[in-house]
Parts: sequence; C-alpha cells; structure tokens
Amino acid sequence: MLNRMELLKILCAAAEASSFREAATRLSISPQSVTRAIQELEQQFGEILFHRSTRQVQITAFGQSLVAQAQQTLASVDHLFQRNARHPSNEISGRVGITAPHAIGRRFLVQLLVPLLREHPGLQVELRLEDEMTDAVSAQIDIGIRVGMIRDRRYIARPMAKVPLHVVASPQLLAASGTPANIEQLHQRPLSALIDRRSGKPWPWLFANNEQLLPELAAFISDDAEAELEVVLAGLAFAQVPSYLAVPYLRSGALVTVLEDIAPSAWDLFIYRPQRGPVSPRVRLVFDHLVAQFSDKTLFPEQP
Repeated sequence: MLNRMELLKILCAAAEASSFREAATRLSISPQSVTRAIQELEQQFGEILFHRSTRQVQITAFGQSLVAQAQQTLASVDHLFQRNARHPSNEISGRVGITAPHAIGRRFLVQLLVPLLREHPGLQVELRLEDEMTDAVSAQIDIGIRVGMIRDRRYIARPMAKVPLHVVASPQLLAASGTPANIEQLHQRPLSALIDRRSGKPWPWLFANNEQLLPELAAFISDDAEAELEVVLAGLAFAQVPSYLAVPYLRSGALVTVLEDIAPSAWDLFIYRPQRGPVSPRVRLVFDHLVAQFSDKTLFPEQP
C-alpha cells in the first residue's frame, strides 16, 4: 500500500496528464499503479475523482478541489526540506548552545567566536558561563568547554590544549615575605583559597608526586578565580592559578612563579558535545572552529 504522500503525488500527476498511462510514464511507474492509487483515494474520500472512458479520463469537480489542496501540501513539504536542508558554509544559520568556565568564556571564548559570527551572521550563539559541568539536555547545550577530565560517557570529548598550574605571587609580596623553598614554607605564607561551589570547600593545591596543600587559614577566600587573581596581583596572597590566567602577568613581570620544580602535570582543556544523533553543519562548524582556535598557542597560551 502506498503512503499518503505518494498517493497525492500520483493524483497531481494524473490531473496534469491526459491519461493515466502518461502520468505513469512521468512517474516511472506502471499504469496499473496509477489506477490503483486513484481507486484507493476514491475509496478513502468516498468521491469519484476521475470520469474514465476507454479513450480518456476527465477530472471531476471534487477531484480538482482535492488536487489544489494536494499541490499546496506537497509544496509545503518541499519547502520544509529545502529550508532545513544542509546549506553551503556561507549560509549556515541557527542556534548553537555553548557552555564554558567563566574565566575562559570571558577572556578567550567570546573573542575567538567573533570572527566566525561576523562571517556567518545567521548563527545564533547562546553562551552559558558556569564553572560546574552543565546538564547538556536541560540547558540545550551543543558544545561544552572544560578543564580537567570528562568521565561522562554521554559526551564525545577532545583535548585542545594543555593547562599548567602555577603557584604565583607578586614581586612585592615575595620581597616582603620571602620566596618559599618547599610546600611547608609555602603553607606559612598568606594564601588564597578558591572555593568549590558544589561542596563549599576549598580546592586543594596540587603538586608533583600527588602532594597537596589545603589552604585552611587563607588570607582570602573566593569562589571566583578572577577575583582571586586580583587579590594576588595586589600583593595580598599567593595562589595556584591556571596558565591561561597567569601567563599575561608572568610575561609582564606583575607575577612570579614559585616551586616550579614540583609543579603538577598539566591538565587538559577539553571540548565536548553530547553523544546523540547526527551533528548539524552549524554545530560542526563552531566545534571545528573552536578546536582550531584553542589549539593555537598564540591565541590560548600555555607557557609564559
């Protein structure tokens, strides 16, 4: 049995042709298939659609009305597919939901997206800045960026860059308190604590050989890495910060690293997407663009 769309296509072809045989030739089917399709439509609607004779067929008034409606329906379906089909790259449009940590989003992601958005004005980026892992389904996230491991198997993740961690302080603070030679001496200096928003507890400082330092009596406590950085730049505390925040100030001399000989292994900066269905051209375009941009060490520096 033919589906309804096929029946309507045969109806319209039969109305435009002088005979069912001609309609069959246009559609590359048998005349019997055309006859059966018209008979099925007549049974469904309870109306005669064509007057038939041995020489010709003639459409009825009801048939003409049905053909007009069928043509509109078929045109709407064609328009639906044309409008949502894959377009050339210069015509890509639509929404792309992205999530990233606050600091990476503000300091890198937005400016890296600007050239792409200018090239494709039809793209609509919805950016969610969160330091915790965002629920991709409820937030309608297409692409995520995170530092560290992504263990959730619902996502396809790809590393883009390395993120070393540096213990830093201002030259003024080092001159006043001295440069620590080990973790024990560092613990005696004024430290900053960055709070894990999920647990409400400070993140431990990490070092080589799985050593850690927990800044329990911190001089400054915050759940925002950029606020912590401002305090460190002001010379009030030591902090362990990721390279993407520290590098500009290390290059300028506003900050100095300490204990680099026991620095932990660098973390990975991942880009990920939900593991579901085909990837739309617009999501693939943004995904590949961000991989290329964040992999460029001149745009996302890893070392001073």
